[in-house]
Formats: sequence, structure tokens, C-alpha cells
Amino acid sequence: MGISRDSMHKRRATGGKQKAWRKKRKYELGRQPANTKLSSNKTVRRVRVRGGNVKWRALRLDTGNFSWGSEAVTRKTRLLDVVYNSSNNELVRTQTLVKNAIVQVDAAPFKQWYLTHYGVEIGRKKKAAAAAKKDAAEVLFLLSVFQFCILRLVITGLLV
Repeated sequence: MGISRDSMHKRRATGGKQKAWRKKRKYELGRQPANTKLSSNKTVRRVRVRGGNVKWRALRLDTGNFSWGSEAVTRKTRLLDVVYNSSNNELVRTQTLVKNAIVQVDAAPFKQWYLTHYGVEIGRKKKAAAAAKKDAAEVLFLLSVFQFCILRLVITGLLV
């Protein structure tokens, strides 16, 4: 028997049973759930659908396109773990990726964007930040020395 998405098998609004007055139709067809798992072995299958069109059914994935809402930035990043699922704890245990599942993602692409956009490195301890500030000051000093040397070469006419 296949999976059917018809409403013939359901009861009427009055509670009475409907008589089956026709057989199942191709356009009422349903398919097995994908049950996409979190795995490094990426597997995506091609499914032929109505009208000869194609859908892609993900069976195993390890990456996704995630958005940082407050910053309005989206990056492709690695999925690390399925943390919580309000519908079923079994989906957490089996690492199944479904809609509304809470997942842990790799923050590196977002940290990198934040650094380039704001010039601030996030996720660092205070001591490390102080050391980084000192390093940044040294780099600026060396850069200013380098710029001074270039300026001197231009003034003397050695560099055109």
C-alpha cells in the first residue's frame, strides 16, 4: 500500500465514515521522511517529482546556511551537534536534523566577519585582549615607521 496524503480515509465533519468511492491517485502520493542525520559523510539524493521536476533529499549533512539575526549576516558554517528538539528527545539522541531543531554551529565564520566588519575580536579573554592590543600597537608602530621610510624615499626622489 503506499503512503497516501488523501482525506478519503478520514471521518467527515459530522463524525461519519466516508465510503471509498475511488482508488488512490498518483497526485495524493506521499513519501518516507528523509530523517536527515548529522554526519560528515554528506549524502544528498535526487528525487523525481510531479511534472518531471527534481527535488534534492538530504540524508546526511554536516553544513548549513545560518543567519545571525541581530547583525543581519548569513554564512555557511559547520554543524557541530543537535542540542534540543521540542518534539522528541529521540531526534536529539539520533542526531536527526529537522525543522525547529536547536543545533550548535561553528562560530568561526561569524567571528571572522565580526572582526573584519567592526575590527573587534570576540570570544577572547581579557588578558588575551590586552596582549592583542599590545601586538596591534606594535604593528601600528612598525607600519608608521614603514610609511615614514616610504615618504622619505619619495621626498629624496629615490622612489618615483
